[in-house]
Amino acid sequence: MDLTIQIAEGFIGLFKVGSKVFISWMTGIVPLVLLLLVFMNTVINLIGQERVNRFAQWASKYSLMRNMVLPFVAAFTLCNPAAFTLGKFLPEFYKPSYYAAVAQYCHTSSGIFPHINPGELFLYLGVSAGITTLGLSVTPLAIRYLLVGLVMNAIGAYVTDFTTAYVCKKSGIKLSKVAKV
Repeated sequence: MDLTIQIAEGFIGLFKVGSKVFISWMTGIVPLVLLLLVFMNTVINLIGQERVNRFAQWASKYSLMRNMVLPFVAAFTLCNPAAFTLGKFLPEFYKPSYYAAVAQYCHTSSGIFPHINPGELFLYLGVSAGITTLGLSVTPLAIRYLLVGLVMNAIGAYVTDFTTAYVCKKSGIKLSKVAKV
């Protein structure tokens, strides 16, 4: 009987801990994410959707802009999954590498910009829990995560460009390197 009681208490205890975490999120991270989303939508509306689109089209012409800056701007302003929509301005050849950079960036930015991909925030919060337990700031970790992610995601995009070129060559497919908007 004691074992049954311990199992039942452990089972309900799991949900009690989960509810405490949920309430802490509702009074901490959820309002932060909501306000960041409202802020970014306001910025986009003030700048104008057409200007944002023109910037994306211009940025797609240059390698560093296409693989590092454009994915950052798209993820920061449009969030996941809308960040992928700026890829429509890219030539067909570069769309796979843009997708790779944005998909990865939406994960590596969650520490400092939780509004980009709030669904993945639990990963970062798990990693940063140890630092919080020590009473240290998680901001240095978040910034390092962001910077390393930015560089590694761009490298991943370049590798994807090389892979795309290889697959095109082997399969005889010719993808356009000129944007058609």
